[in-house]
Amino acid sequence: MNGLPQSKHYNLTHYQQRYNWDCGLSCIIMILSTQQRDEMLTNFEAICKEEGFGSSTWTIDLCYLLLRYQVRHEYYTQTLGIDPNYSQHTYYSKIIDKDEKRVTRKFKDAKAHGLRVEQRTVDMEVILRHLARHGPVILLTNASVLTCEICKQNVLEKFGYAGHYVVLCGYDMATEKVFYHNPEVHDGHICRCLAESMDTARRAYGTDEDIILIFDQMASKE
Repeated sequence: MNGLPQSKHYNLTHYQQRYNWDCGLSCIIMILSTQQRDEMLTNFEAICKEEGFGSSTWTIDLCYLLLRYQVRHEYYTQTLGIDPNYSQHTYYSKIIDKDEKRVTRKFKDAKAHGLRVEQRTVDMEVILRHLARHGPVILLTNASVLTCEICKQNVLEKFGYAGHYVVLCGYDMATEKVFYHNPEVHDGHICRCLAESMDTARRAYGTDEDIILIFDQMASKE
């Protein structure tokens, strides 16, 4: 793509998720400053309670958490709220009843809190341009179709839809690959896959093509 550097990398501090539900929070922890990271980990349970999501997070919850730490970001999604069709979806059916009121309220109040939430989708070119110029990107993916070239033998095998957040931290134009931190990874290595493969995983049904673009992030750049 014209005007973009051939490669880009953000040096993030990896954090492995502790539970089967906190991949999104782990992604947030990875883009916070050291001081913010320590504060969040120290007060993890209290913050979860204050934010109201308990042990089930949606992307809008992550945005309010970023607001809490004054991290500038933009959130794009296909659906402003909860897609009613998800009530028939095996993955979502058990949590929608519990989460619907909170999620709906947070979407409704987002603008009043100064959050930028837009009903739109973006292509991979927009994502790469953001990585090149502004900062990391948090994506909701279907982990069942997301395979890292490095750790594909180490990731638990999944079937059907498995919503999972990852942090894009760079790309390489020559190899057409993107680099990302997967909160499931235990040894802290940076995962990689073809940009086309990441695009497939993030566009899968169930993700709403949710994407959080991080600006002015605190991580050092290489």
